[in-house]
Amino acid sequence: MTTFSQKILTWFDVHGRHDLPWQHNPSPYRVWVSEIMLQQTQVATVIPYYQRFMASFPDVKRLAEAHEDTVLQHWAGLGYYARARNLHYASQQVVAGGGEFPNTLEGLMTLKGVGRSTAGAILSLAWQQRGVIMDGNVKRVLSRHFAISGDSSSSQVQQQLWALAEDNTPQQRFAAYTQAMMDLGATLCTRSKPLCLYCPIQSSCQAYALGTPTAFPQKKQSKVLPTKTAYFLLIHNQQQQLLWLKRPPTGIWGGLWCLPQIDVDNVAGLETVLTQQWHIKPCQLQFLAEFRHTFSHYHLLIKPVRVVGEFTQVFEQLSVWQSPQQAVKELGLPIPMQKLVAEILA
Repeated sequence: MTTFSQKILTWFDVHGRHDLPWQHNPSPYRVWVSEIMLQQTQVATVIPYYQRFMASFPDVKRLAEAHEDTVLQHWAGLGYYARARNLHYASQQVVAGGGEFPNTLEGLMTLKGVGRSTAGAILSLAWQQRGVIMDGNVKRVLSRHFAISGDSSSSQVQQQLWALAEDNTPQQRFAAYTQAMMDLGATLCTRSKPLCLYCPIQSSCQAYALGTPTAFPQKKQSKVLPTKTAYFLLIHNQQQQLLWLKRPPTGIWGGLWCLPQIDVDNVAGLETVLTQQWHIKPCQLQFLAEFRHTFSHYHLLIKPVRVVGEFTQVFEQLSVWQSPQQAVKELGLPIPMQKLVAEILA
């Protein structure tokens, strides 16, 4: 065991997190679900989703048998919805293979949505085998401690970080070390305001010695995100229910339910689409307060508009009429649609 790993484990025994929901009865299924949820998402956000998910899908067979809409409904608001679709598909892979999770790195990586780091976490946390991980927290700790220069997303730097992770992962206490590295990055070695004073490896941290811990990991200069505009239509039937459309399985909000969307950036373009393509006549528009939602690669300016008129549009995709209250309870809605529904109800 290296001095690096010894210090981190000593710190973890006293200051680490030992009572997270997935740490109780850490079966491969429970650990796998938690690791997928924790990808690019903080623990505090994940916990209530994880608890609801486990209540509805307590084992892999129950998840595999569930309808995708039900799975996505439980995921709505957590973001990165491909994770939920991959989770559902992978559960069916496990059940088709006999219901037992693989217990090797290669076997775990055959499951859809499971990469090298997630497989390593499952090995160590669930199977009590030596597994090496490289999530955002670990990358940050290693990059700072060893002052790894260069774009952290480049293959060369990735290889350096994986080599360091491999060298410093001990041959014992696998689960404790894996959790310790994640905890250290999440609680002390944070992105913007690291608490270096309390860090167990401060004395050997090269970034701290340089006086620039937040300069690592290094990234390419971020680009200014473009802004796209879309109108989201509130179309009512005689029962005052709204029209909801199921999104395609790929792309943003894949598989979720949204209000009809028209991708134009001005009212003239909207009216043209409504009259010439959607055949809504006569057409009256009532504009609601617009708001912005940010994705990883662009901002989306959401412009809700209530449309009144004779409606004859036929959709190839799935559609349903539901009240705003019903939609929140029964459909999987992305965060912006939940926010819009809250505005409508208010």
